[in-house]
Amino acid sequence: MNTPTPPPPELGYDLIDTPEDYSAPASPFRIQKFIAFLRKYWWVPVLTLTLALGAATGYFLLAPPTFVSSAAMWETEKMRLPEGALFTEDPQNYLGTQTELLRSGRMRQLTLARLQAAGTNTVPLGKDGKPLGVKLKVTQAPKSSVFVVEASSSNPAYTQAYLDSLMNEYLEYKKNIRKVVSGDTLASISEQVLRLERDLKADQDALTTFEQSNNLAILQEEGTIAGGYLARLKTQLSDYKLESQLLEATALEQDLNGAGTTNFAGSLVDSLRAQNSAPSAATVERQSAFQQVELLKIERAKLSKYLRPKHPKIVKLDADIERGQKLLELYHNQNRGQLVTTRQALKMRADSVQASIKEWEVKVVDANARIAEAEHLRLNVSRTQGLYDRLVGLLQNVDISRNIDQETLAILESASPAARTYKQELAALALAILGGLALGAGIIALITIRDDRFTSVIEVNATLGDAVVGLLPEVTQKGEVTMSLLELNDPRYMYAESYRSLRSALLFLPVQGERPKVLLITSAVPNEGKSTIAANLARTLALGGSRVLLVDADLRKGHLHKMLGLQCEPGLVELLRQPDNLDSVIQRDSLQNFAFLSRGKALGHSSDLFLGHAFDQVLARMRRQFDYVLIDSSPVFATDDATTLAPKADGTLFVVRGNFSSSRQVREALELLRQRQAKVLGLIFNRADASAHSYYYYKYADYHGAEEKAES
Repeated sequence: MNTPTPPPPELGYDLIDTPEDYSAPASPFRIQKFIAFLRKYWWVPVLTLTLALGAATGYFLLAPPTFVSSAAMWETEKMRLPEGALFTEDPQNYLGTQTELLRSGRMRQLTLARLQAAGTNTVPLGKDGKPLGVKLKVTQAPKSSVFVVEASSSNPAYTQAYLDSLMNEYLEYKKNIRKVVSGDTLASISEQVLRLERDLKADQDALTTFEQSNNLAILQEEGTIAGGYLARLKTQLSDYKLESQLLEATALEQDLNGAGTTNFAGSLVDSLRAQNSAPSAATVERQSAFQQVELLKIERAKLSKYLRPKHPKIVKLDADIERGQKLLELYHNQNRGQLVTTRQALKMRADSVQASIKEWEVKVVDANARIAEAEHLRLNVSRTQGLYDRLVGLLQNVDISRNIDQETLAILESASPAARTYKQELAALALAILGGLALGAGIIALITIRDDRFTSVIEVNATLGDAVVGLLPEVTQKGEVTMSLLELNDPRYMYAESYRSLRSALLFLPVQGERPKVLLITSAVPNEGKSTIAANLARTLALGGSRVLLVDADLRKGHLHKMLGLQCEPGLVELLRQPDNLDSVIQRDSLQNFAFLSRGKALGHSSDLFLGHAFDQVLARMRRQFDYVLIDSSPVFATDDATTLAPKADGTLFVVRGNFSSSRQVREALELLRQRQAKVLGLIFNRADASAHSYYYYKYADYHGAEEKAES
């Protein structure tokens, strides 16, 4: 068995050559597809709508009538008391609070009890044996404080009576609640007042007892005097400490410098003894002796620069200085004794002052403590008195407010006579209509999602890319089961023009190099119209002047010979066994430039013949003798013939039938052809809905009858 010869690699006219174009999953829902299914299954929404309307009608017949009574309440004017305690409510949730109170079970119980006590209206019972239920609706009039209350039930008299009783019981209930709240508040404040009264009496008694045992005026005066005297004692003690420090410094200086500080020490002692008195005679003598010695030392220092130490003047000055220093030494000994005596006296004075300070500090602290205690007692009395006064005033306000009616909500309009309403019936009708239509649309949407068949060329392009090269409408013939092939002047102008458009698409394909001559026509599954398309396309090409050979390569179930009215044998099977007899097996009919090669005797292993060298020889001769060779093969998923022939052809036209071809099957078939290196030129969308708005090709019938009209 010879290996097949692949087509030349330079051919570049495959339109679908990447798996991304058709292997991606299709969108489960498209609006165009939904509209198409809606037009097809229009009876589904009609059926669901009819059922819903039937249910609504049953509800109308079985449900009891509804009667509505309305009343109005409004928030009246209120007096604001400056010193009074006012009840407050949450203004943001006011309407919701009132609505829930009116609908509450407590208010229902009170209202039923009021109706039963009145005895004028018997409370009707429902099917469950309980009092008939009444529905309430509370609304607020726009930009006002008026509240409209509506009650509805199946009993008109009971509805009106119930609404009146409900509003009266509601106002009475709020009044009682306010009394309870004010009573609890009054009791709580009274308890606090009694407690503060006891605390105030205890504080006042403590202050009185303290004042009886302590004279506050005398305590304050004593505290002032003791504070001043204590300050003076501390000042005096500070002076004594300073004098002692000065004496210690002077004694230390005398010990270090000797007699040289005699004059200073004596002066300091005298000044400490009498700071405000004049200097004594001894002090003057000490100062004079000290000055003379210093002057003699200065004079000797001047003369020593010019005179020798043995000079009489120098000797005399040395003798005078020596006598002065002896005199200063004598003064020094005297001053030292005086310093010791003075220091002892200062110490005694300081100790005495220190003892006095401690004594007066105790007195001052005691006086201040008693004064502070008195002030603390006064503050306790004042604070307790203030709290007591505030609570007494609040107690009076609450007591007054308790007896004043502060209710601001009043009945504006009593309950009106109950009137029949059809709101529930109309709502049920609207719900039935919407529900029925929605259910029908939902069923169609589910069908749309579950059904992946192509319904329009828009869906094909969206799923597989812009690969449609031909769009053929669905045309029916009355009284005929099989569609007749195209003729020269075919009256089916829309059908004929669609094939002419497909012919133009093939003639003007954007290809590189030699144009495709051998075209394989196939589909994914049977009954998609590929054989009819192959025959009509071949005849359309022949009508255009091209030499066309139509080959029936479906060696198992090919039926092109029946469509053309020609013989089945001999055909392609016999030709592949004797490749030189091409001209003898080709058949022709009345159409010029059109030739046909039937399938021949049916075989069950046809793909073996297509893989042989004989088929390549026959195909080469067909290329030389004809302008176009159209091969009609079996579907891709029916046999292996199509995937075997596709690589040998110059191009493949894939047929997709509207409302029949599955998106998943088409994508898998195209993927299989791609794996076999087939050159898919494009898709032919067969049996498109010519009545759809998206199909607008060749609908102008006036153009097709122009020639006949002109001749007439």
